[in-house]
Amino acid sequence: MCADISKTDSADIWESRILPSVTRPGQYIGNEYNAMLKDWTSTPVRAVFCFPDTYEIGMSYLGMRLLYEAVNRQDDMLMERCFAPMVDMEEKLRAQNLPLFSWESRRPLADFDLLGFTLQYELSYTNILNMLDMAQLPLLSADRDDFPLVIAGGPNAYNPEPLADFIDLFVIGEGEEIFPELLRLIGEVKKEGGGKKEFLRRALSLEGVYIPAFYEASYDEQGRFTSLTAHDGAPTVVHKRVFADMDEAPFPEKGILPYTQVVHDRIMLELMRGCSRGCRFCQAGTIYRPVREKSVAKLLEQARSQVESTGYDEIGLISLSSADYSQLESLVDELMEEHSCRGVGVSLPSLRMDAFCVDMASKVQQVRKSGLTFAPEAGSQSLRDSINKGIVEDDIFSAIAAAFSEGWTSVKLYFMIGLPNETDDDILAIADLCRRVLNCARQHKPSYLKKPIKISLGVASFVPKAHTPFQWYGQNSIEELRRKQSLLREALRPLKQVNLSFHDVYTSAVEAAFARADRRLGAVLLNALRKGCRFDGWSEYFRYDLWQQAFNEAGYSIEQFAGHVFADQEALPWDHISCGVDKSWLLAEKQKAIEGLLTPDCRNNKCSRCGVCINLHCGKDFKSKESPKES
Repeated sequence: MCADISKTDSADIWESRILPSVTRPGQYIGNEYNAMLKDWTSTPVRAVFCFPDTYEIGMSYLGMRLLYEAVNRQDDMLMERCFAPMVDMEEKLRAQNLPLFSWESRRPLADFDLLGFTLQYELSYTNILNMLDMAQLPLLSADRDDFPLVIAGGPNAYNPEPLADFIDLFVIGEGEEIFPELLRLIGEVKKEGGGKKEFLRRALSLEGVYIPAFYEASYDEQGRFTSLTAHDGAPTVVHKRVFADMDEAPFPEKGILPYTQVVHDRIMLELMRGCSRGCRFCQAGTIYRPVREKSVAKLLEQARSQVESTGYDEIGLISLSSADYSQLESLVDELMEEHSCRGVGVSLPSLRMDAFCVDMASKVQQVRKSGLTFAPEAGSQSLRDSINKGIVEDDIFSAIAAAFSEGWTSVKLYFMIGLPNETDDDILAIADLCRRVLNCARQHKPSYLKKPIKISLGVASFVPKAHTPFQWYGQNSIEELRRKQSLLREALRPLKQVNLSFHDVYTSAVEAAFARADRRLGAVLLNALRKGCRFDGWSEYFRYDLWQQAFNEAGYSIEQFAGHVFADQEALPWDHISCGVDKSWLLAEKQKAIEGLLTPDCRNNKCSRCGVCINLHCGKDFKSKESPKES
């Protein structure tokens, strides 16, 4: 088949037979307004960003847009995009023997030098393998002798081992600098007549690069992981890459406008990276340290260019905790002053539970009012202290009182069950807290508002993640999680104004298994793919019975990995990956959780000595910013 299917008979098949017969054909058209289509023949190195889920989800991912900009601003390289086709589109492409292609030039993925996948969610792993299969490429890295190189990055790359058999190279950390470096190295190797093996050998010298082929895993007599040994000059520990100066980070002047509605259909302004609050269950709060803010001037400039180039009427202020941006009030005031007259609103997706945040939410929603979402995470104060949530009941009720006094009549609350050190009393405390929230809302709701009060309660199952103080704990069994769900459901039954929803415990179990697994689960992924598992994060496609079979046929069980309790000194499958935070600090935080002791936010208090400010090799000293009150 010719490399460019748009210039062959395949184009006729595509336009006349395939597009008219699939769901939401607009998601496959590509070449949207502000998309970049660079000249293929004059650009020596070519990459494609592969998002292992649908277009409507992938186009909502800011990271893709940042890397797209970082690469395409370089004259000697290009980046295009690819998304996981929905099941009906996959069937059509396979029936016509058409390979999976990029959205910009419609070239088969096999024509590119590099395929880059983002690892956002463990239940997308089968989609990665399926996309490689649809691209008509071998699934195993060892079976791919030459380019295209298959790489992966993102939060789940901090435990890359379940995908080690399939991925040639993992990027650990932030990709804006290292992605162009990798592409430039590919160009050098190709120019010298070298191939994949030569590239990988030379890429070992780049910080933030993990190449599984240069490491050998060892197991004990029971088959349990014991160590990972580096060879051929590979580093024993791979340190993450971090972009130090956020004002210099690549950001698109013009945002791509999707043809179809996507999940987050708005301007996305990244206020800062990192979070110093230290919630002990939160992987993002660990791996994205240290906190780095953009200046107000840079954010105003980026907002202006995005409004002018897209016509969007909403600016989302994005970060792990937007309300912790130190200049939030002045930024919001200036954004509102400049853009509200044109009907452009500002939204704060993540809020702390305090009155300041409600006041800020009220201010930004002068253009349009939307719901409020808070995440207490636990019902009892003792468990909130154990997970280091850093809020007390006064914070919760002051936020609720302020919200309903300002005219809100509904609020979303998020909790977790199955947390370490949790008791049944902690579960029942969620129901009791909701009852008191309802009473507080009734007391502060203005009498002129006739709309009934409503609380939407979302309850997820705790999933232990790598590089957190809770990484040593196993997940509760499915039976135990279902019991806890029933306990909470019964306790909430009298509260008719509370709408309760639970995250599926079966998907949480598979997620936990892959979140803390080693290379043994590569065989499970192959089994699952052969059985038809894909889009496992979608309830209509997830098949727990097929996953059970995939594990059993490989000689394992889901519970064996999801529920395994690691001893404090036991080798962890991700010990060779460093996010900058010391393992000893994580162990100390685990002990403080048992004792119910808090670790204050280090941006406003004494440095907690997590290690990130001195362990990073990014050429910048973060210590003075991260511990302003340290003597």
